[in-house]
Amino acid sequence: MPTASKSWIEDLPRDRLIAEFSVWSADLVRLADDLTRVDPYVDILHIDVADGHFAPAMLFFPDLVAGVRKVSSRPIHVHLMVVDSIILSQIEQFADAGCDLISIHVENEAVAGEALDLLERRGVAAGMVLKVDTPVERIKHHIPRLSFVTLLGTAIGVKGQGLNESAGNRLIEAQRLIRETGAAQRIVLAADGGIREHTVPLLRQSGAETVVLGSLAFNAPSLEERMTWLRAL
Repeated sequence: MPTASKSWIEDLPRDRLIAEFSVWSADLVRLADDLTRVDPYVDILHIDVADGHFAPAMLFFPDLVAGVRKVSSRPIHVHLMVVDSIILSQIEQFADAGCDLISIHVENEAVAGEALDLLERRGVAAGMVLKVDTPVERIKHHIPRLSFVTLLGTAIGVKGQGLNESAGNRLIEAQRLIRETGAAQRIVLAADGGIREHTVPLLRQSGAETVVLGSLAFNAPSLEERMTWLRAL
Protein backbone atom coordinates (compact mmCIF):
# COMPACT_ATOMS: atom_id res chain seq x y z
CA MET A 1 0.00 0.00 0.00
CA PRO A 2 1.52 3.38 -0.98
CA THR A 3 2.15 5.85 1.83
CA ALA A 4 3.35 9.41 2.18
CA SER A 5 6.81 10.04 3.65
CA LYS A 6 7.10 10.75 7.38
CA SER A 7 8.48 14.23 6.63
CA TRP A 8 5.81 15.13 4.08
CA ILE A 9 4.74 18.39 5.70
CA GLU A 10 8.28 19.74 5.92
CA ASP A 11 8.85 18.56 2.34
CA LEU A 12 5.90 20.53 0.91
CA PRO A 13 6.94 23.30 -1.50
CA ARG A 14 7.78 26.68 0.04
CA ASP A 15 8.42 28.60 -3.17
CA ARG A 16 4.99 28.16 -4.76
CA LEU A 17 1.39 27.40 -3.89
CA ILE A 18 0.96 23.88 -2.58
CA ALA A 19 -1.45 21.98 -4.83
CA GLU A 20 -4.23 20.53 -2.65
CA PHE A 21 -6.87 18.75 -4.75
CA SER A 22 -10.38 18.12 -3.41
CA VAL A 23 -11.57 14.59 -4.16
CA TRP A 24 -15.17 15.91 -3.98
CA SER A 25 -14.64 17.43 -7.44
CA ALA A 26 -13.15 14.30 -9.01
CA ASP A 27 -15.10 11.91 -11.23
CA LEU A 28 -16.38 9.68 -8.43
CA VAL A 29 -17.53 6.98 -10.86
CA ARG A 30 -14.00 6.65 -12.25
CA LEU A 31 -12.14 7.87 -9.19
CA ALA A 32 -8.98 5.78 -9.51
CA ASP A 33 -8.57 6.83 -13.14
CA ASP A 34 -9.14 10.49 -12.30
CA LEU A 35 -6.63 10.39 -9.43
CA THR A 36 -4.08 8.84 -11.77
CA ARG A 37 -4.75 11.60 -14.30
CA VAL A 38 -4.09 14.43 -11.83
CA ASP A 39 -1.37 12.70 -9.79
CA PRO A 40 1.61 14.46 -11.47
CA TYR A 41 0.27 17.81 -10.28
CA VAL A 42 -0.94 16.95 -6.76
CA ASP A 43 0.85 17.71 -3.49
CA ILE A 44 -2.07 16.79 -1.18
CA LEU A 45 -5.38 15.00 -1.67
CA HIS A 46 -8.17 16.68 0.31
CA ILE A 47 -11.17 14.58 1.41
CA ASP A 48 -14.16 16.26 3.03
CA VAL A 49 -16.21 14.41 5.65
CA ALA A 50 -19.62 15.77 6.67
CA ASP A 51 -22.36 14.23 8.79
CA GLY A 52 -25.42 16.17 7.59
CA HIS A 53 -25.65 17.93 10.97
CA PHE A 54 -22.51 20.02 11.50
CA ALA A 55 -22.59 20.67 7.75
CA PRO A 56 -25.50 20.13 5.35
CA ALA A 57 -23.68 17.74 3.03
CA MET A 58 -23.17 13.98 3.52
CA LEU A 59 -19.54 13.22 2.71
CA PHE A 60 -17.26 10.87 2.60
CA PHE A 61 -16.44 7.72 4.55
CA PRO A 62 -13.39 5.78 5.80
CA ASP A 63 -13.66 3.11 3.12
CA LEU A 64 -13.20 5.78 0.45
CA VAL A 65 -10.03 6.99 2.16
CA ALA A 66 -8.78 3.42 2.40
CA GLY A 67 -9.47 2.98 -1.31
CA VAL A 68 -7.64 6.19 -2.20
CA ARG A 69 -4.74 5.07 -0.02
CA LYS A 70 -4.42 1.92 -2.12
CA VAL A 71 -3.94 3.87 -5.36
CA SER A 72 -2.08 7.00 -4.26
CA SER A 73 1.04 7.79 -2.26
CA ARG A 74 0.05 11.47 -1.98
CA PRO A 75 -0.63 12.75 1.54
CA ILE A 76 -4.34 12.52 2.38
CA HIS A 77 -5.91 15.41 4.32
CA VAL A 78 -9.28 14.58 5.88
CA HIS A 79 -11.43 17.61 6.81
CA LEU A 80 -13.93 16.55 9.48
CA MET A 81 -17.20 18.52 9.51
CA VAL A 82 -18.98 16.51 12.20
CA VAL A 83 -20.64 17.05 15.57
CA ASP A 84 -18.66 16.78 18.80
CA SER A 85 -20.16 13.46 19.85
CA ILE A 86 -18.61 11.49 16.96
CA ILE A 87 -15.30 13.31 16.45
CA LEU A 88 -13.13 10.87 18.41
CA SER A 89 -14.60 7.79 16.73
CA GLN A 90 -14.24 9.46 13.33
CA ILE A 91 -10.58 10.21 14.02
CA GLU A 92 -9.97 6.56 14.90
CA GLN A 93 -11.71 5.34 11.75
CA PHE A 94 -9.96 7.71 9.37
CA ALA A 95 -6.60 7.12 11.01
CA ASP A 96 -7.14 3.38 10.50
CA ALA A 97 -8.02 4.07 6.86
CA GLY A 98 -4.59 5.58 6.24
CA CYS A 99 -4.94 9.36 6.17
CA ASP A 100 -1.93 11.55 6.98
CA LEU A 101 -3.62 14.70 8.31
CA ILE A 102 -6.97 15.23 10.00
CA SER A 103 -8.41 18.71 10.47
CA ILE A 104 -11.14 19.29 13.00
CA HIS A 105 -13.06 22.53 13.47
CA VAL A 106 -12.25 25.14 16.07
CA GLU A 107 -16.02 25.18 16.60
CA ASN A 108 -15.65 21.67 18.05
CA GLU A 109 -14.09 23.38 21.07
CA ALA A 110 -15.64 21.08 23.67
CA VAL A 111 -13.68 18.06 22.39
CA ALA A 112 -10.77 19.78 20.66
CA GLY A 113 -8.23 18.98 23.35
CA GLU A 114 -9.15 15.29 23.40
CA ALA A 115 -9.14 15.19 19.61
CA LEU A 116 -5.66 16.71 19.35
CA ASP A 117 -4.38 14.30 22.01
CA LEU A 118 -5.81 11.37 20.04
CA LEU A 119 -4.25 12.56 16.79
CA GLU A 120 -0.88 12.79 18.53
CA ARG A 121 -1.22 9.24 19.89
CA ARG A 122 -2.20 7.93 16.47
CA GLY A 123 0.72 9.65 14.74
CA VAL A 124 -1.57 11.65 12.45
CA ALA A 125 -0.82 15.32 11.77
CA ALA A 126 -3.38 17.74 13.22
CA GLY A 127 -5.11 20.62 11.50
CA MET A 128 -7.88 23.01 12.43
CA VAL A 129 -10.50 24.74 10.30
CA LEU A 130 -12.50 27.91 10.96
CA LYS A 131 -15.93 28.67 9.56
CA VAL A 132 -16.17 31.90 7.62
CA ASP A 133 -17.91 33.76 10.46
CA THR A 134 -15.77 32.45 13.34
CA PRO A 135 -13.30 35.01 14.79
CA VAL A 136 -9.77 34.08 13.70
CA GLU A 137 -8.38 34.73 17.18
CA ARG A 138 -10.16 31.59 18.44
CA ILE A 139 -7.42 29.51 16.81
CA LYS A 140 -4.61 31.16 18.78
CA HIS A 141 -4.17 28.81 21.74
CA HIS A 142 -4.38 25.71 19.51
CA ILE A 143 -1.70 26.80 17.03
CA PRO A 144 1.31 25.21 18.80
CA ARG A 145 -0.31 21.77 18.33
CA LEU A 146 -1.21 22.16 14.65
CA SER A 147 0.40 21.49 11.29
CA PHE A 148 -2.36 23.08 9.17
CA VAL A 149 -4.70 26.02 9.70
CA THR A 150 -7.50 26.26 7.12
CA LEU A 151 -9.85 29.23 6.75
CA LEU A 152 -13.14 28.68 4.96
CA GLY A 153 -14.07 31.44 2.54
CA THR A 154 -17.67 30.30 2.03
CA ALA A 155 -20.47 28.76 4.08
CA ILE A 156 -19.56 25.26 5.20
CA GLY A 157 -20.21 22.18 3.07
CA VAL A 158 -21.90 23.87 0.07
CA LYS A 159 -20.37 23.99 -3.41
CA GLY A 160 -20.43 26.86 -5.89
CA GLN A 161 -20.48 29.90 -3.60
CA GLY A 162 -18.63 33.17 -4.09
CA LEU A 163 -15.71 34.08 -1.85
CA ASN A 164 -16.63 36.05 1.26
CA GLU A 165 -15.20 39.56 1.14
CA SER A 166 -13.48 39.07 4.51
CA ALA A 167 -11.36 36.13 3.31
CA GLY A 168 -8.21 38.08 2.52
CA ASN A 169 -8.11 39.96 5.81
CA ARG A 170 -8.81 36.79 7.76
CA LEU A 171 -5.83 35.07 6.14
CA ILE A 172 -3.61 38.03 7.00
CA GLU A 173 -4.74 37.83 10.63
CA ALA A 174 -4.16 34.06 10.78
CA GLN A 175 -0.70 34.46 9.28
CA ARG A 176 0.14 37.00 11.98
CA LEU A 177 -1.08 34.70 14.76
CA ILE A 178 0.95 31.78 13.40
CA ARG A 179 4.05 33.94 13.19
CA GLU A 180 3.59 35.34 16.71
CA THR A 181 3.15 31.86 18.17
CA GLY A 182 6.69 30.96 17.10
CA ALA A 183 5.90 27.25 16.86
CA ALA A 184 8.84 24.98 16.12
CA GLN A 185 6.97 22.89 13.56
CA ARG A 186 5.87 24.04 10.11
CA ILE A 187 2.27 25.28 10.06
CA VAL A 188 0.69 25.55 6.62
CA LEU A 189 -1.97 28.24 6.10
CA ALA A 190 -4.74 27.11 3.74
CA ALA A 191 -7.80 28.65 2.08
CA ASP A 192 -10.84 26.53 1.24
CA GLY A 193 -14.05 27.60 -0.52
CA GLY A 194 -14.68 30.16 -3.24
CA ILE A 195 -11.55 29.06 -5.10
CA ARG A 196 -11.81 30.59 -8.56
CA GLU A 197 -9.35 31.89 -11.13
CA HIS A 198 -10.02 35.48 -10.04
CA THR A 199 -9.83 34.76 -6.27
CA VAL A 200 -6.68 32.64 -6.04
CA PRO A 201 -4.28 35.60 -6.59
CA LEU A 202 -5.94 37.51 -3.72
CA LEU A 203 -5.75 34.50 -1.41
CA ARG A 204 -2.12 33.94 -2.28
CA GLN A 205 -1.24 37.59 -1.70
CA SER A 206 -3.01 37.42 1.67
CA GLY A 207 -0.78 34.58 2.88
CA ALA A 208 -2.36 31.32 1.73
CA GLU A 209 0.25 28.62 1.18
CA THR A 210 -2.31 26.30 -0.35
CA VAL A 211 -5.82 26.62 -1.74
CA VAL A 212 -8.15 23.64 -1.94
CA LEU A 213 -8.69 23.13 -5.65
CA GLY A 214 -11.94 21.58 -6.85
CA SER A 215 -13.38 22.21 -10.29
CA LEU A 216 -10.61 24.73 -10.98
CA ALA A 217 -8.28 21.74 -11.26
CA PHE A 218 -10.40 18.71 -12.13
CA ASN A 219 -12.42 20.55 -14.82
CA ALA A 220 -9.57 22.59 -16.29
CA PRO A 221 -9.43 22.44 -20.12
CA SER A 222 -5.68 21.95 -19.75
CA LEU A 223 -4.55 20.89 -16.29
CA GLU A 224 -0.92 21.41 -17.24
CA GLU A 225 -1.58 25.04 -18.20
CA ARG A 226 -3.74 25.62 -15.12
CA MET A 227 -1.04 24.33 -12.80
CA THR A 228 1.71 26.31 -14.56
CA TRP A 229 -0.38 29.44 -13.92
CA LEU A 230 -1.05 28.45 -10.30
CA ARG A 231 2.58 27.74 -9.51
CA ALA A 232 3.64 31.13 -10.87
CA LEU A 233 1.51 33.05 -8.35
